[in-house]
Amino acid sequence: MVPGGPSEGEIAAMAATVRKLIPEIIADLEGLVAIPSVAFPGHPPEPVRRAAAATAAILRKSGLAGARLVEIPGGYPFVFGEIPPPPGAPTVLLYAHYDVVPAKQQDGWETDPWTPVVRDGRLYGRGAADNKAGIASIAGAIRALDGTCPVGVKVVIEGEEETCSHLEAYVKDHPDLFRCDVFVITDMGKIIAGEPVISTTLRGEVSCIVTVRTLARAVHSGMFGGAAPDALVALIRILATLHDAKGDVAVAGLSSSSWTGAEYPPHLFRRLAGILDGVRTIGSGPISTQVWAKPSVTVIGIDAPSVRDATNILIPEARAKVSMRIAPGADPQREIRLLESHLRAAAPWNVRVEIGNAGGSAGFICPIRGRAVDLAKKILESVYNRPAREVGAGGSIPLLSWLQQAVPGAEFILWGCEDDEHSQIHGANESVDMSELERMIAAQAFLLQELGKT
Repeated sequence: MVPGGPSEGEIAAMAATVRKLIPEIIADLEGLVAIPSVAFPGHPPEPVRRAAAATAAILRKSGLAGARLVEIPGGYPFVFGEIPPPPGAPTVLLYAHYDVVPAKQQDGWETDPWTPVVRDGRLYGRGAADNKAGIASIAGAIRALDGTCPVGVKVVIEGEEETCSHLEAYVKDHPDLFRCDVFVITDMGKIIAGEPVISTTLRGEVSCIVTVRTLARAVHSGMFGGAAPDALVALIRILATLHDAKGDVAVAGLSSSSWTGAEYPPHLFRRLAGILDGVRTIGSGPISTQVWAKPSVTVIGIDAPSVRDATNILIPEARAKVSMRIAPGADPQREIRLLESHLRAAAPWNVRVEIGNAGGSAGFICPIRGRAVDLAKKILESVYNRPAREVGAGGSIPLLSWLQQAVPGAEFILWGCEDDEHSQIHGANESVDMSELERMIAAQAFLLQELGKT
């Protein structure tokens, strides 16, 4: 038993309650996973709206009778539900998202990504972990309290977290709808299932498209090669300057910090990243600092002739999309300007360089901890029966900064059902550990209970 946390009897009783609910909760989650709710441009809108409607229905039968779709100008709706607070009680806003990234079976899936499959204690399918499990954990926690929630509850389930979100602007224009004392963000997770953590920082992300032009048209490489510059070669030379010999980001002036919390064991990182035998990690400093506190840069796409279509020509134009994760707290506008300046300065031979589609979002640093965060950590330690650690996150949730600006006095709790070891979010064979789902339902139910105590 953890001092200040639930007793052993309370934990056993909650576990029994959740276990009775879990077949229906899993069935609801399977129904959501079966809907290809990809909100990316070019994908059909009907499945996205169907997922929104299904999410609202799940929340309504879980105890949020008025759960509804809230339309957003230019985007997909978010789902909103609310239970008013008892007099003097705080309000907790729980967040997840119902949209997912694209998935095709030929990308390496062992089964159809839109057909949920249970195997070895895990539920497989696109969105099973990221982040439809978050919806299931929120609905499950409210069901587990059986209508006796001692705090006010708001639930926001976004429909565009994975793409160009319109919810951020909506938060700015309607801050009162999001007013609360505690935000619980369920779009996070653990490094390994069964080892509880709370995330306290996230990196931001900026990106741009760099286009290099050298010739008026493609020309024969035998007749002109050696004197006429090839655009793809020039682009490669530019991109090669983004890292130094150690693999550290070489863009001058970028913000950076050091991670001071729990360490990320290097051997575990190598295994989870799938780094091949003999291949070295890049950069300097502890792994935790590199992936949670320092910037990183990646070339995520190049437009150039494919090997299959290669011919003996000099290429007149080539372009690449460069994505850079930025340190928590860094100004995205400043960081993207530094990246643009670096790309232009690195251009050889006076080639023409055009940089467009530049933009990005800030990272996030949780505000100073208060009663809610302390309770959350004690609850995790009680439910998991082991110490809870504080970790960072290399990914980004741009909405968090907007929520913090809209409700500056609120606490943030970042946790969830995902695990880095097996969940494979955004990749093939995405899955969620169903035991993690049970534990997180219990943890969130306890949190709502404990926050209601004076």
